[in-house]
Amino acid sequence: MSDPRILAIETATDACSAALIVGAEVTERFELAPRRHAALLLPFVENLLAEAGLAIGELDAIAFGRGPGSFTGLRIAAGMAQGLAFGADLPVVPVSTLAALAQGCVRECTAQGVLAALDARMHEVYFGSFRVAADGLVTPAGEEVVCDPSSIRVPEGEDWYTAGDGWQSYREAMNAQLTRPPVGRHDAARPHAADVARLAVKLWQQAGSVPAEQAAPVYLRNHVADKPGART
Repeated sequence: MSDPRILAIETATDACSAALIVGAEVTERFELAPRRHAALLLPFVENLLAEAGLAIGELDAIAFGRGPGSFTGLRIAAGMAQGLAFGADLPVVPVSTLAALAQGCVRECTAQGVLAALDARMHEVYFGSFRVAADGLVTPAGEEVVCDPSSIRVPEGEDWYTAGDGWQSYREAMNAQLTRPPVGRHDAARPHAADVARLAVKLWQQAGSVPAEQAAPVYLRNHVADKPGART
């Protein structure tokens, strides 16, 4: 099998990013840009493809951070992934945003276990725990949930890193759920499209892609409508 070529996008938080993976090489465009995702994303994609000398039809798949995260951001990512995939007749690979956040912690901190948490507002967090597999990619160690910060469930183990702004927003309540202090913190981290791309390769190879029309965000909440003027 030739080296996979996958374009990935991630807009589940206040960070906007796009990445292109070809084999083991990953290039990325990343910017902290609250409420500018829609304006930045397509130029990011066009720049990455032009730099690589690739047409979108030469890709194998489009990947996107499917959530959980900002409702508005997830709709932007899913809509962009669907649009690009429809136009080029490509499959779509939905990737957990929490897994991408954890993968970034592994990449930057060489963590072996990651407790990933994003601030879900309304005094809740999106939470997931992950372990590193033999191939260096994270796998779930528990179910992804949205819950009160004091209700997170930490799996057994003593080598956990924490990652994501949920730990910044609700550190006291969440720390109380740990049996011992984490071995490291990466709480200012945001999910990156580069890590979405890395995880997407394995999913694509394992037939984890879906037709464009089936690509959908994962909110973890029943209520997915933004209130006017509310932060997402």
